[in-house]
Amino acid sequence: MGRPLDAQHVFGDFDGRRPALLAVHHAVDDGTAYRAELSARVDQPVLSDDPVLQCDLELPDSWWEDLAGTLAKVAAVDTDRVAVRQQYMDRVIPEFVGIPAPAVTCWTAAHADLHWANVTAPLRILDGEGWGRAPEGYDAAMVYAYSLLPEDVAARIRDAFPVLGRPASPPKRPCAPSCSRP
Repeated sequence: MGRPLDAQHVFGDFDGRRPALLAVHHAVDDGTAYRAELSARVDQPVLSDDPVLQCDLELPDSWWEDLAGTLAKVAAVDTDRVAVRQQYMDRVIPEFVGIPAPAVTCWTAAHADLHWANVTAPLRILDGEGWGRAPEGYDAAMVYAYSLLPEDVAARIRDAFPVLGRPASPPKRPCAPSCSRP
């Protein structure tokens, strides 16, 4: 089963927050396999043509509540599918941030490609074929990283996602029910 088909099976359309997968077609021609996927049309434009948000967005509180609620539902899904590995973090965090990567203590399901070119208002979350297990708060951290230029949006993200304020040290609480240990 392909990732979009898996996502449709596991997530459905999240009460209209992600476009439904309508059809999948497989074909083989001269030893080459082809796959076509058709999703429901999304009439709203994405919030940015670029993943990095360049200007302030004035989104209503309800949009932020919808985003936080939808990502909480994604995180609650139990899966063996992997989106981000500790080895990846061990390589890229020192390369781009200049500090050692923290050891991940809690893994949850994530969209894993959340940025401003993948969301609309009203909220629709697009391009979810890369979903799988990632560090807890990964989606919030990614959308935050893509939002550092407009300070008001970055601050709003930190307000909407308290997980971003947690220290990097292992949690003193047990892993949440939606979390799993590596």
